[in-house]
Amino acid sequence: MGGVGWIAAIIIGGFAGWLAGKLMEARYGILLNIVLGIVGSVVATAILAQFHIEVAGGRLGYFVTGFLGACLLIFVARLVRR
Repeated sequence: MGGVGWIAAIIIGGFAGWLAGKLMEARYGILLNIVLGIVGSVVATAILAQFHIEVAGGRLGYFVTGFLGACLLIFVARLVRR
């Protein structure tokens, strides 16, 4: 989590997951939004690292990767459900 503490990761991840849920019109609860934001950040960071793309550190970088990753996870979940 490179420079972001656990409490900040939960808050930022929750907000990123909530915003991704609103954008993608997903109806998940607050707990799943937090999980989507945190796991999404890890997934997006790993994917971007494969392409040698480094996102700025800190809270803003964590939010951006959390948001992108949460959107990706919602998209994949919808594909699997079908």
